Amino acid sequence: MDFELSKEQKDIVKAAKEFAEGEFPDRAEEFDRDESFDEAIFKNAAELGFVGIWIKEEYGGAGMGILENCLIFEEFTVVDPGIAIAVLASCFGAEVIQAFGSEEQKKRYLPPLVKGEAVMGSALTEPDAGSDLAGATSTTAIREGDEYIINGSKMFITNGDRANYLLCFVQTDPDHPNRHERHSMIMVETDRKGFEASHLTGKLGIRASDTAELSFNNVRVPCTNLIGESGNGFIESMHLFNLNRIGVAAQAVGIARSALEESIKHVKKRFAFGAPLSSFQAIQFKIADMFTWIQAGRNLVYEAAWRVDQGTIDHKLIAAAKSFCGQMAVKCADMALQMHGGYGYLAEYKVQRLYRDAKITELYEGTTEIEKIIMARNLLT
Repeated sequence: MDFELSKEQKDIVKAAKEFAEGEFPDRAEEFDRDESFDEAIFKNAAELGFVGIWIKEEYGGAGMGILENCLIFEEFTVVDPGIAIAVLASCFGAEVIQAFGSEEQKKRYLPPLVKGEAVMGSALTEPDAGSDLAGATSTTAIREGDEYIINGSKMFITNGDRANYLLCFVQTDPDHPNRHERHSMIMVETDRKGFEASHLTGKLGIRASDTAELSFNNVRVPCTNLIGESGNGFIESMHLFNLNRIGVAAQAVGIARSALEESIKHVKKRFAFGAPLSSFQAIQFKIADMFTWIQAGRNLVYEAAWRVDQGTIDHKLIAAAKSFCGQMAVKCADMALQMHGGYGYLAEYKVQRLYRDAKITELYEGTTEIEKIIMARNLLT
């Protein structure tokens, strides 16, 4: 068993670290304060090959794996989680296109993402349908001739106000006896009549990443926009969740690592009772715990990603990585803020942003509770 990254993977880590440290720090506080983002950063990242690194070479990508994508996510997130998500989630949903799309769809939708010429997102969640997608999704796509007519709304959609096209989870056969076969995935270009996106503001964290509420009012799309087979939407959405949960776990590792790095810097230079904070056992225990949790979380992420790249999707391992790393990121961010004391409560200190950014890793792409249900079901059946 070899725990060493390959030379190519180490080069990716080095390049990702250099890019993030060169592009993110000067803008991170601005984007967080203004809930904004500069698309030039995304385009620069795409030009350097960081976006959609797992997309196959014939569609413009580097043809690498989910593990390499996680390496980039971790390094980007260490510097700033919000910008990391804005950049790397710009092709959110392309996993479904590559796995289930037709050759024509792959050639149409994937290359622009890799080149930084387009942004996509996945419209799954609804105001009343979060974890229970199969049971509560109410957005419909009714076939009329060679078109689908889409009506409904979506909520908390990453890139919803930014995307050129969105992969939508919709009901196409609401009366099917098997609720897991009532839905399909259909691509919707955002310039179509009847589509509206409202940018959501006031988020706790990851404010550089666009989140929106969507409205579909008799939006017409050609039937050729159906991805895969009609009724296969639930399976396709689970494939998407599996791959993206690993990415979220990698984000969480990056946040925790950043919290540890910021804490080490602070406790070495901050004095109390005539001694540096780093000399106190209570501080040392916190640092040791953070390091241990990060190492454990990273190993979960790497194994889950490696297994996917080897052709095996281990649902319980992916759920374990997402669940553990999300909780670990929140704990590490909390500890970092505690060690910074009053300074950590100030906007000029990075840890307060990490504290806010960390929580989302326990929520999106499947809550911690959902991940535990997945683990338990896989272990008990």
